[in-house]
Amino acid sequence: MINYKYRYKSLTISFICLLFCGCHDTNTFKVEGVVAGAAGQTLYLEHTGESTITILDSVKLRPDCQFSFTLHRPEYPDFYRLKLNNQVIHFSVDSTETITFTADINNFSTSYTVEGSENSKAFKEITLAKFDAEREILKLRDSYGMNLIPDSIFQESILNVIKSYKDIAYKYIYGAPMSPAAYFSLFQPINGILLFDLYDSADSKAFTAVATSYKAFYPENPRSKQLETMALQSQKFIRNERQRLLDLQNAKQVSYIDIDLPDLNGKNIKLSEIASGKAVLVAFTAFQSEWSLALNTRLNDFFLKYKGKGFEIYQVSLDEDVHFWKNVAASLPWINVRDPQTIYSSIAATYNVRQLPALFLIDSKGNLVKRIDSVDSIEGDISAVL
Repeated sequence: MINYKYRYKSLTISFICLLFCGCHDTNTFKVEGVVAGAAGQTLYLEHTGESTITILDSVKLRPDCQFSFTLHRPEYPDFYRLKLNNQVIHFSVDSTETITFTADINNFSTSYTVEGSENSKAFKEITLAKFDAEREILKLRDSYGMNLIPDSIFQESILNVIKSYKDIAYKYIYGAPMSPAAYFSLFQPINGILLFDLYDSADSKAFTAVATSYKAFYPENPRSKQLETMALQSQKFIRNERQRLLDLQNAKQVSYIDIDLPDLNGKNIKLSEIASGKAVLVAFTAFQSEWSLALNTRLNDFFLKYKGKGFEIYQVSLDEDVHFWKNVAASLPWINVRDPQTIYSSIAATYNVRQLPALFLIDSKGNLVKRIDSVDSIEGDISAVL
């Protein structure tokens, strides 16, 4: 005989268990919220990888401007972003199940609120600090370009702006080096250049602190391997640089550091070969920057005027887009090479390049005579060495 009472009780328990599991699926995470004023706009959810950004999902916002995404939770703490038009909100997913955002279409990237993820709140603080640094550096460059501040004040002010950002980042790098916020703060760029310099001894300690913690807490995470590789590369460079400086000191002489990089045809061109018996302007640049066209126009004027008097230009591109670089460089009459390490260039770091463009002048005897801080002074400097 069938025990209907027992069967009913069993089904009831099964239904409750199913309902509970459905409401608390530990294999997924949810991102939800509202973007005021964005009805009809398309909102994207993207994954931020080590070197790529991938669209995971998208939704056309309803009249109530609400949205909701549900995805499989990552194996390790990972990085994502919401994108609306050209504005983004960065966040991370670790042990949370639901992250809620409240934003506005007019200031989507800056004035949003986030609940359900402390790391994502930290991301907002780091992002706002980066935006503040970006604005201040732009103001300083405008003032410097109008000759409103001298070189020394300009350089000191830039360093102070970067320090203000790092003071905020250090809270996470040394306070919780295993956190996504610590990782995120290391990789914030301005104009393609990281605020934390892999080849600076102080910044190298920050990379090492995060790399050590990631390796201990997430040994199988690909980001842990990435950080370890970068930290080891940084430490090796700094050791070599210390030895190089010691050798220079012992030798009682100072000269330029040779550069050997491929040109447009893939042939390596040594700076030392170009500089033999010539005055050379070494120009570290990025052709994709907004100032590149104006700089190259000025360089062309100098090159045409002095090329018959023993003057050459050796231009080093740090562009990530090799095809863009080739298209622009093909029309320039001087030596153009590119460092495939781009913004991580150990050569640029050796020359202590902290911002672009960076210009150095070598005389015909092979002496690095000057670091040129202003394009307006180049002609006088060239005339002096010729």
